[in-house]
Amino acid sequence: MMPFKPVLLWTDLLIFLLFAGVAAFALYVRRHEHLAASWRRVVRDPAGMAALVVLVAYVAIGLMDSVHFRLPLANHGGETGRYYSAEVLSLLDVVASPLREHVEKTYSAPFATHLYAKEAIVLPDGRRIRGYPRLKYGGAQLAHPERERGPDILYTALAAAGKAALLWALLGYGLVQWLARRQRRSAAAVWAAMWRGGGEIPWRSLLATLGAILLLVFLAIGLGPKYHVLGTDKVGQDVFYQALKSIRTGLVIGTLTTLVMLPFALLLGIMAGYLRGWADDVIQYIYTTLNSIPSVLLIAAAVLIMQVYIESNPDLFDTVAARADIRLLFLCIILGVTSWTGLCRLLRGEALKLRELDYVQAAQAFGVGHWRIISRHILPNVMHIVLISVVMDFSGLVLAEAVLSYVGVGVDPSTQSWGNMINSARLEMAREPMVWWSLLAAFVFMFGLVLAANVFADVVRDAFDPHAEARRIPSAVLSRLFGRRPDGESHG
Repeated sequence: MMPFKPVLLWTDLLIFLLFAGVAAFALYVRRHEHLAASWRRVVRDPAGMAALVVLVAYVAIGLMDSVHFRLPLANHGGETGRYYSAEVLSLLDVVASPLREHVEKTYSAPFATHLYAKEAIVLPDGRRIRGYPRLKYGGAQLAHPERERGPDILYTALAAAGKAALLWALLGYGLVQWLARRQRRSAAAVWAAMWRGGGEIPWRSLLATLGAILLLVFLAIGLGPKYHVLGTDKVGQDVFYQALKSIRTGLVIGTLTTLVMLPFALLLGIMAGYLRGWADDVIQYIYTTLNSIPSVLLIAAAVLIMQVYIESNPDLFDTVAARADIRLLFLCIILGVTSWTGLCRLLRGEALKLRELDYVQAAQAFGVGHWRIISRHILPNVMHIVLISVVMDFSGLVLAEAVLSYVGVGVDPSTQSWGNMINSARLEMAREPMVWWSLLAAFVFMFGLVLAANVFADVVRDAFDPHAEARRIPSAVLSRLFGRRPDGESHG
């Protein structure tokens, strides 16, 4: 009998299907040289690869939080059956169990050993004073926190940095040895080339970013069980744990919304530009009308309808996690339905241009069907626009979730998200003394994800945009005409 009961939420299923699609797309790219050449330009960019490493770290946390299960309950009174808890946990909850279980009474500042507000304290002799009570978990290992906290934090941080450096050195050594065998060169020559930043892949940028991530991971592993690294909220929950749990919500909003948006934008945009006539008029009328409706009001109405349906049919959702998950999925659908119009306009304009090219006109003259022309000639030539738009819209969708949750029409309140953290911090900022760490934690984690996504999007745009390639060629030609290399050095 299994020690746990697997739980597959709708968003979990879609996430795993999405990664299967990404793997299939990678195999497709390997078999088509024109796509592989563009992706090789992405791989050669140091900033793009550093951003990709950061995105992979976020995705790894999101995947750990997408493996859900329910633990069994202990049998009492001679019961023979196996019963499972109604609480749905994830693999991330198990890994970060100290953060999840170390719940304090109320607010505490980052790395604090006492509560943030004064309370009545009863001394051993029976006297009552007002002071800052000790935390139950934060700094509990310290006998004298006033003088031991600083050295303990420093020692733990140095030990974590040493472990991170050791693991980074082992990974770097293994990479150098693998490259040396593959390239049939000495390990010293390979390491020298990597240190200079040479080669097809910017290994120096990758290793530097990986080292920074390993340092943060080991600091969290070392300091997290001992202290509340980012403080606690009003009910004493660890803010760092909330920020980690919010990563999955941001990734789900950014990726699943794109899956909903793409079919509408691709089909309607290409049809409007290629078929023209009444089809173009109808599609333009649809997305113009949809753009005329305030998106926030449309999303709010749809979310409220879904909320009424959930409350009217409680038997369909047996756990709190299932109810929160279906609302998250519905929010992705609504965001996708309301955000496809921009990409549809771009594809319509590109299809209008492509249908006038010679090879499309020749295919029409030979009697080739419209759908075959669209699939063989139009669609492959607009995929660079689709890819660029999808990557660049990801960060906008992550920010949209934060705004919608802030105004109260986003994800379920029981779902951990950066928007809910910001919404809770709105009232905490008015306290005296001010509680600032919840807002800071949501900002830092959201900023890291959005910045990495934007940097990677810029690199993808430069690699796949044909106009960017056209701009690069004259630049290199002019540099050689005026006696300088593209890097600015003279030919001599």
